[in-house]
Amino acid sequence: MSTFKAPKGTYDLIPPQSAQYLAVREAIAAPLRNSGYGYIETPGFENVELFARGVGESTDIVTKEMYAFETKGGDRLALRPEGTASVLRAALEANLHKAGNLPVKLWYSGSYYRYERPQKGRYRHFSQVGAEAIGAEDPALDAELIILADQAYRSLGLREFRILLNSLGDAECRPVYRAALQDFLRGLDLDEDTLRRAEINPLRVLDDKRESVQKQLTGAPLLRDYLCDACKAYHEEVRELITAAGVAFEDDPKLVRGLDYYTRTTFEFVHDGLGSQSAVGGGGRYDGLSEMIGGPALPSVGWALGVDRTVLALEAEGVELDLPSTTSVFAVPLGDEARRVLFAKVTELRKVGVAADFSYGGKGLKAAMKAANRSGARYALVLGERDLAEGLVQVKDMESGEQTAVGLNEVVAELESRL
Repeated sequence: MSTFKAPKGTYDLIPPQSAQYLAVREAIAAPLRNSGYGYIETPGFENVELFARGVGESTDIVTKEMYAFETKGGDRLALRPEGTASVLRAALEANLHKAGNLPVKLWYSGSYYRYERPQKGRYRHFSQVGAEAIGAEDPALDAELIILADQAYRSLGLREFRILLNSLGDAECRPVYRAALQDFLRGLDLDEDTLRRAEINPLRVLDDKRESVQKQLTGAPLLRDYLCDACKAYHEEVRELITAAGVAFEDDPKLVRGLDYYTRTTFEFVHDGLGSQSAVGGGGRYDGLSEMIGGPALPSVGWALGVDRTVLALEAEGVELDLPSTTSVFAVPLGDEARRVLFAKVTELRKVGVAADFSYGGKGLKAAMKAANRSGARYALVLGERDLAEGLVQVKDMESGEQTAVGLNEVVAELESRL
C-alpha cells in the first residue's frame, strides 16, 4: 500500500465511478454546444488580484479560502477558486469582444480550489462546468442560461431540484438599498468581523449561514423593494421568458450568492436531498466585472454547475445513468501464434470504432474468461490452435452464452454489424 494519500478535502476519480462524472459533464455541456457556446480552457492559477478585484475583497473566498502563493520570481498567484473571472480575463486578453459578434458565448469545464472545511458536498478541490455570455445586456440571455441548465439537469433524470431567482439591482438602485441595509445591520448584535463585513459589503451579511445571524435578519429591508423601474422591468422580462419556456422557479428575495460581481439577475439551483450543501449550481449577471478587472464595459451573464454535487443529487434521487460499456469485445488468445493474430484483430476492431480489449499477461482460459466477464464486454473472441489452423475464431455472446465459429477474415465485419 502507498504511503501517500490524496490531500485532505480532495478525492480521486477512479473507474467505474469516474464514468458517471464524465457523463454528467457531457450532459451539462451538450445543450451549451447546441446553443452557440464555444469551449474555453484557462490556467489553473491566475494573478491574485484578478480574484481580489473580481470576486471581491470582502468575500470568504478571497479572505479565507483562496490558495495564494508567491512564485520564485516574486509573482503573487492563486489557484482559481471560480471560473468567471478567469474566462472573462482570457476573453479580454484575446480581444474576443472585438470580433464583432456579441455576445461572446463560452463554456468551460475544470477543477477549482478553495480551502474550506471538508464535508460531503464541499471539497477543497472540486469540478464545475460553466457558461458565460459576454458583451450583451438582454433578459433573453439570462433566461437562456437558466433554461439550458434546467435542460441539462432534466436530461440526466433529475427532478427534485429547485431554481431560486432574485434581482440584485444595478449601480442606480443598489446604493440606496445598501445604505438602508447598513442602517438596519448597525442596530443588530453582531460580532466585529460581521460588522466590518456590513460596512464593506452589507449584502454579504444576508448570505451568512449562522443561525444566530439569520434570526436577527428577520425584518431586514429587501432589495426588491428598492429596485429602480429599469431593473424591475428587466427582472420581470426574465421571469416571463423562463415561465413561457415551462421552467418552474421560486422568487427568493434574500438570494445573494457568494460573489461581489453580481448585478440584476441572480439564481441558484438547489437540491433538498443534499443536506446543508444544497446548492448544486448557480450564477447571474455581472455587468460591471469587465471594468473591475481593467476591461471595457461588457455586460455579461453566466453560471457554474457543480459536477460533484450533481452526482450526489443523482444518488439522492436514486437515478442510475445509462452508461455505455467501456468494452464491447474482449479477446482471449490461447498460445503465442493466436496471441499475435488476435491482437491484430483487436487493433482492426478499434480502428472501425468497436471498443475492444485483450487478455494480457498470458492468462489461461479460465482466468481470461473471468477477465472478459469483469470487462462487461458483450462478446468474447476465443482463439486456440485448432481454430487458428482452420482459419476460424469462436465468438461467444456473453449474455446468452451462445458460441459460434466465424472466419478470421470476416470476424471484424461480423462484430461491427452485430454491435
